[in-house]
Amino acid sequence: MSRVYNFSAGPAVLPEAVLQEVADEMLDYKGTGMSVMEMSHRSAAFQEIIDETEKDLRELMNIPDNYKVLFLQGGASTQFAMIPMNLMKNRVADFIVTGQWAKKAYQEAQKYGKANKIASSEDKTFSYIPDCSDLPISPDADYVYICENNTIYGTKFHTLPNTKGKLLVADVSSCFLSEPVDVSKYGIIYGGVQKNIGPAGMAIVIIREDLITEDVLPGTPTMLTYKTHADAGSLYNTPNAYCIYVCGKVFKWLKSMGGLEEMKKRNEEKAKILYDFLDQSKLFRGTVVPEDRSIMNVPFVIGDKEMEAKFVKEAAAEGLVNLKGHRSVGGMRASIYNAMPKAGVEKLVAFMKKFEEENA
Repeated sequence: MSRVYNFSAGPAVLPEAVLQEVADEMLDYKGTGMSVMEMSHRSAAFQEIIDETEKDLRELMNIPDNYKVLFLQGGASTQFAMIPMNLMKNRVADFIVTGQWAKKAYQEAQKYGKANKIASSEDKTFSYIPDCSDLPISPDADYVYICENNTIYGTKFHTLPNTKGKLLVADVSSCFLSEPVDVSKYGIIYGGVQKNIGPAGMAIVIIREDLITEDVLPGTPTMLTYKTHADAGSLYNTPNAYCIYVCGKVFKWLKSMGGLEEMKKRNEEKAKILYDFLDQSKLFRGTVVPEDRSIMNVPFVIGDKEMEAKFVKEAAAEGLVNLKGHRSVGGMRASIYNAMPKAGVEKLVAFMKKFEEENA
């Protein structure tokens, strides 16, 4: 079986060069005579892996020295609780709800204090990003929370909200490393790695050092305190060692590709191919207002469930897989992360044209 073009939202496509390298080292990592999968996280060989992984990520993102990088388990969803437990000193936080994941984070925070929904796009099925230039920010809010790229709905904050001096916390799971970012604009920028970076099972949290304290909400478990992991260099307990290793390979691949400026250019070019087709198609249409479109996740519909099911099935037969949309939106969704080659998007559009001609 040859490789397919995998448009899954996550776990998602990984660079073929990385998979090949990982396969080559599966039985013997650099002469150690064992796989990284079998290696002690306390070994010198693994310490070198985690150090280099962090170093490469810092270089890729230009992470300032006063930010810590944490490799944590529990995915992005654990952060929905960990953030309020560690940051909600006044027990108040403001949320901009632009999709399912921001909504879940908002609901989770209600367990720890007052969570205010200060803006939302739920009125139009999260198909746009609300105007965030002058929000009713709570004077005593500990932070303002956003999900920067909405995997399910295909929207993206192209301009960060005006938080009026309050700390910004952002979940960037599905746009992580897709373009350059100014880390200093965030208190915490974090994401699950299984969409645009590596295999499932880990979140990377980039947190400003002054936010890492022992002053957490009473009853916060040791494992859910940022200080625990920051003090131990993400090795307080056994981390997801293999995932860290594969992410490290992806960081090296990104550097070899020319870094995040180059990825942004490539990603915009890929997205344009698909959006340009959707904008002139008679059969398919995109679901997001053009100015808020994501370059990572592209939802589109036909408006006829049977026809959509037929499209997904026939596309899969052509080696274009995982195009079924999320159940809350329906239709189709193409996730075109860093590792999706331009040829994959071109093949998808060629298939869509053919499908339109045959079913118009």
